[in-house]
Amino acid sequence: MCNDLFTIGKFTLHGYSVCIAVGYLIAVALCLWLAKKKNKNGDIITDFALIALIGGFLGAKLLYIIVEFKTFLERPLDVIGFSGFVVYGGIIAGAASIYVYSRIKKVNCFEYLDFMIPFIALVQGFGRIGCFMAGCCYGAPTDSFLGVTFPVGSLAPSGIKLWPTQLFSAAGDFVICAILLVFSKYNKKNGNVCILYLILYGVGRFLVEILRNDDRGNVGALSTSQFISIFIVAGAIAVGLILNLKKQKKETEKIDEK
Repeated sequence: MCNDLFTIGKFTLHGYSVCIAVGYLIAVALCLWLAKKKNKNGDIITDFALIALIGGFLGAKLLYIIVEFKTFLERPLDVIGFSGFVVYGGIIAGAASIYVYSRIKKVNCFEYLDFMIPFIALVQGFGRIGCFMAGCCYGAPTDSFLGVTFPVGSLAPSGIKLWPTQLFSAAGDFVICAILLVFSKYNKKNGNVCILYLILYGVGRFLVEILRNDDRGNVGALSTSQFISIFIVAGAIAVGLILNLKKQKKETEKIDEK
C-alpha cells in the first residue's frame, strides 16, 4: 500500500493515478487489437474511449461533490481535485456522453458499447487496485485472516485490520470482464452485454458495500451506491426483458409470414 509513489518539487505521482492510467491504456490497446479481428472501426473506438474518459471523470467527480456536498461547502478544495470519485457518476455520465456522440455521428451506440463494456470493467478493476494503494474505499474492522492493516498516512485508519474491500471490488471487476467477453461471443442482440454488465456490477457493488466502512453518504439504511444499485439492476433487468421480448416477437412474426 503506497499512495504517493514519488515527489518532484510540488508534483506528486499517486499510485491511484498510475493504476487508472495503466488500466486505461491496456484496455484501449486490447480493445483496438480485438477490433481488428472483429472488423470494428478503430477510430470510433478511440473516440468512444476518450469521450468515456472525460465524461466519466466529470460525472464521477460531480456525484462525489453531491454526496460530500456539506464538506464541499465547508472545504471545497478537499473535494475538488484528482481524488474522491463515485463510480456510478462516471458510469452514467460516460454512457450519456457516448450516446450523445453516437447520435451526432450516427453510429450504432449499443453495438460499440457492447464491444467495449468488458474493457470498462477492466479499467475499473485497475482503479480499485489504486484505491487499495491509497487506502480509500476501505472496509470495516475484522479479525479475519483476509484483513489488512494500512500504514500511517494512508486514507484508511491505520493499526487495525480491515476488510480489503478494494481488492474484493477489483477481483469482481476482473471476473465481470471475463464473463462479458465470453457472453459477447454468443450474444446476438445489441445492448445485452451492457445490460448484463449493469446487473453484475450492481449486484456486486451492493454486496461489497456491506463490508465497507468509509464515509460515502447514505440514503436511509443504505449507502448511496447501494441505493443507486437497486435502481440500476432493476432498470437493467426491465430493459433487458423488453428488448428480448421484442426480438422474440419479431422472430415469431417472420415465421408466421413464411
